[in-house]
Amino acid sequence: MVICSIVVAFPYIPGSGSDAFQGITIFLGVILSLGSSSVIGNLLAGLVVIYRRGVNRGDIIEIDGFTGRVESVLVLETLLRTPRSKLISIPNSRLLNANLTNYSRPGASDGVILSTRVGIGYEEPQAKVEAMLLEAASRTKGLKASPGAFVLRSELADFAVVYELFIYPASVEAMPRLRSGLHANILDVFNEEKVQIMTPAYDRDPEEPKIAPVEPRKA
Repeated sequence: MVICSIVVAFPYIPGSGSDAFQGITIFLGVILSLGSSSVIGNLLAGLVVIYRRGVNRGDIIEIDGFTGRVESVLVLETLLRTPRSKLISIPNSRLLNANLTNYSRPGASDGVILSTRVGIGYEEPQAKVEAMLLEAASRTKGLKASPGAFVLRSELADFAVVYELFIYPASVEAMPRLRSGLHANILDVFNEEKVQIMTPAYDRDPEEPKIAPVEPRKA
């Protein structure tokens, strides 16, 4: 309505026919069109997101390095609450263009699978390393009993074999704490067995094994 009024009144503005006034008008039109393009893009993206329901309020998603619970799906933006209670505004155009993981939409069979990787020297027996990782998983609370955890040899790197441990969380509500508990149990098991974890970087064998002392953990 406002734009229509401006268009109708434009010829009656004093000096509207001058070259200087027309130049300013063109300049303002360009600025307005450039500024509104992102708004219109987010608006259209928001309508698509809302219509196809790829992301709903309450979903736990990961996008652009942020993981959290969707608090609102608005026309222009989606609000994400992180585990640190930060509120992140994600333009809806990013939801369509970025790689997005929705942990609240698991597969129809076994649900969400999480994984973590460790690099272990070639001198360690494969069966021993696999058993240690599975033991760490068995000590971690919040995992499904069935299907159980499993281990894959993900990479034969220059100085280490990269083992990847896959787990099935019973719930995706507390993934950061679950990952932290899993990593703590991996460290405990490998320290108990005096096996060095050689990731993320490895240069040479130290003169003495770099093993942390085993400390009793609180139940």
